[in-house]
Amino acid sequence: MTAVFCLGSISGIRALWEGRIQRQQEELRTQKICGGKAALGDISHLWESRIQLSKLKEKVYNEDGRLILRIEKEEWKTLPACLVKLPQLQEWQLHRTGLTTIPKFIANFSNLLVLDLTRNVINNIPREIGRLTKLRELLLSYNRISEVPEELSGCESLERLELAMNKDIAGLPDQLSKLTQLTHVDLSMNQFSTIPKAILELPALEWLDMGSNRIKELPQNIDTMQTLHTLWLQRNEISQLPESISCLQNLNTLVLSNNLMRQIPTCLQSLQTLRFVNFRDNPLELEVTLPPSEDGEEEEERELFGLQFMHAYIQETLKSSDSGMKVLP
Repeated sequence: MTAVFCLGSISGIRALWEGRIQRQQEELRTQKICGGKAALGDISHLWESRIQLSKLKEKVYNEDGRLILRIEKEEWKTLPACLVKLPQLQEWQLHRTGLTTIPKFIANFSNLLVLDLTRNVINNIPREIGRLTKLRELLLSYNRISEVPEELSGCESLERLELAMNKDIAGLPDQLSKLTQLTHVDLSMNQFSTIPKAILELPALEWLDMGSNRIKELPQNIDTMQTLHTLWLQRNEISQLPESISCLQNLNTLVLSNNLMRQIPTCLQSLQTLRFVNFRDNPLELEVTLPPSEDGEEEEERELFGLQFMHAYIQETLKSSDSGMKVLP
């Protein structure tokens, strides 16, 4: 039998084969280009990371044996992940950098003693911060924080907490009362309407600033703060004080300027440790003139609404009471 070849069929097969080969070659070229771009991207990211790490290392200082990352007035809206390659850092000082977030990898810095991120635009404190068990100072004043996570109670070594001028903070989680080493708290210029329960129960608290809030009255159990020696309550809406405040036997500084006090309560005279008070710019009902100075002290050098004024006011109040006038507690 004689074989018969169809030239048209052979041409079609050849065209189909050549087309397939061409498509495969184009796919290989595309893959090669994409692979090259990916590899180039990886290399670029690696170099960028190295450059950032190099810039950060230039900001690290050794002061008295403590490694400090210090950045002032430079734009660092976010901190790069390569920072974790400096886990030995013991202190961060980042001021006016435009930083918007505290990175979650903060938990990797187990040796951190001080976290000072004052004057940025941070709006959140990550829960991971609770893993910093050696942290002694957390300074976040002048930011945009509105809430404090309960995980902060895990910072068992914390001694100083500053959250002033965040405007929207109105409360604290009760769990913060577990911070047994906390001695210094600044919550001024926020939205607190009273002293938080967690603050009242801090066993070592010595210094508290709650000025420029919306406080109208102090809690009756304020006397639980037996270690407190300084209390700042300026620029609030306080009209009277609970008698229990007279039980703060370590209190030596009490600032109540710019409030709504109409009377100075007589119970304050029992505070034997009190050394500085300020009742300036309150609508006090009695007009009191300080007696002449016995030691020749210049009149302008005396604090007009200070300790001497307070005692003179209380004496006038008691005299008025003896005369039959009603005295507010």
